Amino acid sequence: MSTFQKLRKEERETRKNLIVNAAMDLFSQKDFHKIGMRDIAKRAGISAAAIYRYFPSRDDVFVEALVRHMQVVEELFEKNVKAGRTSLEELAMGSVDYLLENESVFQMMGHFMITGQIQQKALERYNAMQRNFLDILEKVNNQTDIGMNNRLVTHAIYASVTGVVMAFKNYPGRSPEEIKRHIHRLVRIISSVFTTGKIPESLREIPEQDTSAFPSA
Repeated sequence: MSTFQKLRKEERETRKNLIVNAAMDLFSQKDFHKIGMRDIAKRAGISAAAIYRYFPSRDDVFVEALVRHMQVVEELFEKNVKAGRTSLEELAMGSVDYLLENESVFQMMGHFMITGQIQQKALERYNAMQRNFLDILEKVNNQTDIGMNNRLVTHAIYASVTGVVMAFKNYPGRSPEEIKRHIHRLVRIISSVFTTGKIPESLREIPEQDTSAFPSA
């Protein structure tokens, strides 16, 4: 590769990064459906026409942002898994905490999961990201007492953990601390059931004042 080609490639990556960062910045402030390519281009400081040279659709921008976020998390998990330092509960807790602390990532995942509306090319990247995470989850689950090297069981764990966040992250009338504490308890139950087949002793009887904030909890 010539010096000129290298510079062009670096310039292209720099612009792509500006666009992705602009999208993430916008998405932390506005709902997904209210953000258009013009909004992203304006925030990135490029023309509306120029943005399509890098991303063919809004979905591609957001999936790229989501993939970059998840790659950081997955690399950390993968490193810990190889070193034998990650239990199912630790992996689940790390995942929910990341979603609780990164509103834009949570909103994007929620949009794609709920609507199922995504451009084909972006869908391929999104599916690849999901498969990578499920592979990590499956490795961890296979190390548990009752773990099964079964993709269907892995899907059940993934759905349970992400479902808890979807159900309670923005629960009305509750403080962020109450919500986080409640989600952590549920994740501990989920992890324990899939790991040992039992509910943790410490969570079998929670004082009424600690559960009355949520329905039928």
